[in-house]
Amino acid sequence: MSKMAIRVPKSMRAKRELLKHAPKLVENGKKMLILHGTKTSAVLNSVLADLFHLKRDHAVKYTKKNDSIRPFESGGETSLEFFSLKSDCSLLVYGSHSKKRPNNLVLGRTYDHHIYDLVEVGVENYKSIESYAYDKKLAPKLGTKPFFAFIGEHFESVEGLKHLKEMLLDHFKGEVVENLNLAGVDRIFVCTAISPTTVYMMHCALRLKRSGTSIPRMELVEVGPSVDLVLRRHRQAAESLQKEAMKAPGHAKKVKNVTNNPVEGKQGRIYIPDQEVSKLTVTSNIKGLKRERRDAKKNKEHSKKQKVAENPE
Repeated sequence: MSKMAIRVPKSMRAKRELLKHAPKLVENGKKMLILHGTKTSAVLNSVLADLFHLKRDHAVKYTKKNDSIRPFESGGETSLEFFSLKSDCSLLVYGSHSKKRPNNLVLGRTYDHHIYDLVEVGVENYKSIESYAYDKKLAPKLGTKPFFAFIGEHFESVEGLKHLKEMLLDHFKGEVVENLNLAGVDRIFVCTAISPTTVYMMHCALRLKRSGTSIPRMELVEVGPSVDLVLRRHRQAAESLQKEAMKAPGHAKKVKNVTNNPVEGKQGRIYIPDQEVSKLTVTSNIKGLKRERRDAKKNKEHSKKQKVAENPE
């Protein structure tokens, strides 16, 4: 078994140098957890299967039915948080079917494996991937990045749709990257707000064609799935939890000898060495002594004149 040496800074200067060259903290890609409720319909089973197909590189699907999950009820989130911790997933999709809420789909996010926020929608007019006929060469590749198009003013004016927009972006955007090749973007999610409570969502492939310029012409080929999402319930995160979750990781530059006092505000300390007055050397180059030197010079010249007057040759 080999041992690895760990560099331990011996001074504050060495510690600061190590922090400068430390690697940046990068958030890993979010995984999606897909769960079934006590009762599901054929439509809902198809929805969950297609979602797993779209996110199969970053998704975990459990097929067992769960009767103890009640996302919007007190105490009904325990099982969701347990499965999130077990599978290391921060995105949740839970499907259930009942007479009161048919074809019900709950989208959620977690922070530190605790429920952060939730959006509940109803599934209507669903068309699965298998129902579309197209050239399979146009099918989006695994791991590619999608475009998003949100059409409709309701995404900016209706609070529920604004929340749904954030949820859809987080569930389908994939990993965060700094550079992107246009050839690797081969799909787009088009979301249209047809009413304050309904969003029509479809998944299309991008087909690049010649345009006579360096920028190709793009055509959309619908490859499925497509669905009407009817907004039912949504729950935002608490304000304190939002502030904690939005904190960016990193090493903040510490200012020496500066503290923040809640009463007196920002305070600083300065170092002044002890002054030994007895050992200070007083120089003659002081402005306050110039007049004394002029007076002494005048007195000296005056005394010389007096001596000359008293002892003439």
